[in-house]
Amino acid sequence: MSVHGIERRIERPGAAAAPSLRGEMAGLVKLALPIVIALASAMLIGVVDTIMIAPLGTEALAAASIVASFGMIFYAGLYGFVSATGVRMASAHGSGDAGALAAATRAGLTIAALAGTGGAAAMLALLPSLDRLGQPREVTAIVGGYWAAMSLILVPYTVFYALKGLFDAVDAPWIGVALAFVAVALNVPANWLLIHGIGGWEGFGLLGAGLASLLSQTVSLLVGWVVLRRAAVVGGARGPARGLREERRAQWREGAAIAVGYVGEGGAFALTGLMMGWFGAQALAANQIVTSVGVVLYMVPLGVSIAVSIRIGQARGAEARERLRTIGLAALAVVVGWMAAVMTAVLLGGAAISDALSEDAEVVALATTLFVIVAAMQIGDGVQGAMLGAARGMEDNRVPVAITLVCYWLLALPAAYALGFRTGLGPGGVWIGYGGGLAVAAVAVTWRFFAKAR
Repeated sequence: MSVHGIERRIERPGAAAAPSLRGEMAGLVKLALPIVIALASAMLIGVVDTIMIAPLGTEALAAASIVASFGMIFYAGLYGFVSATGVRMASAHGSGDAGALAAATRAGLTIAALAGTGGAAAMLALLPSLDRLGQPREVTAIVGGYWAAMSLILVPYTVFYALKGLFDAVDAPWIGVALAFVAVALNVPANWLLIHGIGGWEGFGLLGAGLASLLSQTVSLLVGWVVLRRAAVVGGARGPARGLREERRAQWREGAAIAVGYVGEGGAFALTGLMMGWFGAQALAANQIVTSVGVVLYMVPLGVSIAVSIRIGQARGAEARERLRTIGLAALAVVVGWMAAVMTAVLLGGAAISDALSEDAEVVALATTLFVIVAAMQIGDGVQGAMLGAARGMEDNRVPVAITLVCYWLLALPAAYALGFRTGLGPGGVWIGYGGGLAVAAVAVTWRFFAKAR
């Protein structure tokens, strides 16, 4: 089939008449639902790790918290690059341009492989610095192998999410769901075997959790690659690429801007984890319980963020600018409703979750308190994420990134330190200060989007 033949087969999802707010909400939820399921399934790997690491003791759980805090910087930054890729794919799909879609796909996968490799090397290089950052000695003594495994996972992680962005952009997000479940299904038995062993073999302990996650993510990526090479729904992405060199430059430029914002956010999150370490191993363990649950719950606003960036990208590709504000309002309505439900669930269930994941009374009491504080942050956190996704869809990245950097580094972190260490509020004060910065960012990026979408 010729290139033009392929182009004629690509639908133009933004070309229809502009839907109402209710119609945009329905379209957004339809796209976001499988994205959320896929993301939540992927994040369940971290929850499974937490559950299966917990019997190893407080120090092992604290070590997992340190890795999660630092790893967030790299996961967030690398996700920034693939976010740009997904928007470019969505715009090409929306315009019905198969050559542009093929270029976006090839450029995105190349960039993802290079960025993931660089991220893995950088995270490995940071390992020796842990002892100089005030973390408990008994924790840093056991973290090395797990840190290394979770550094290496950045390579398949980044390429996988670039590939998943293609499936989302062409309105085939359930493929991503299936691939994510491949990883989760493999992770559970792999964790059991590699952490705790079998028969007379005692397993690798904490290191086994990292190896299981690395194996699971790699296998999921390999299955996704087979789908890319064979599935008809992404046939346009396999065709001749047009303007590949320019596409690479555009993705590097936009991806770098988004990555700076995500690294800034991830870095701020990591510093709150370091602050928890200054209170001791129990505070780190409690923080790990709360954040591992919170990350899964946040997959809905993150999924909405991805979905709204795709729908806005498709609308821009189809030159349907009149839809932009309505898509943004739909995203706000969906995410606020969900986060209100999450807030209620966390308030009601935080104590039970804490008690189920630790036998240390001090850890349980502190985690229960932190769950209450985190519940209060949910709506602001969700709104900020959704509106950053809307800005990405418009390829308006630099100003929203600057807003978030100011809010996190000049407001949230100083407030977290002051409330945690200067007022006697302790670990809870760290999260209260951090949440205040989040709320300011949510208001600012929302205003920015609607100003640009006029």
